[in-house]
Amino acid sequence: MSIQQTFNKYFNNHSETSDKHWDPKLKTHYFKTTKDKGFKAVEDYFRNSASFEVVAVSEERGEISANYKKGKKAFVIVTIIMVRPFRTAVDFSVTTESAIPFDLGYSHKLIPKFYEELKKELPLVDAPKGS
Repeated sequence: MSIQQTFNKYFNNHSETSDKHWDPKLKTHYFKTTKDKGFKAVEDYFRNSASFEVVAVSEERGEISANYKKGKKAFVIVTIIMVRPFRTAVDFSVTTESAIPFDLGYSHKLIPKFYEELKKELPLVDAPKGS
């Protein structure tokens, strides 16, 4: 991890996943499911967890936003996109609510926890290296 990556990880209040993220734990995860089933699994996870309060749901856009209420509060947006049959990408964007402009890596640590929970509900197509 470079100095810039370390700085961004700890002195920031926002983290998000992507296909080419420098941290393998924050690379986009692909699940063997359809968009509809993946969307329902994420929505059910949020709605059935006392840690979340669902704010908005847009099936057309494949987005769910929720407030994370356990520990530090955070705003979470999940995007679910089917890239080909039975290969659906799930990406997270997490912004920690804080009086200071950084969260010491809290948002960065939440995303792998969310993926772990999702892996209990959906079959992973292939795990990013190091996750």
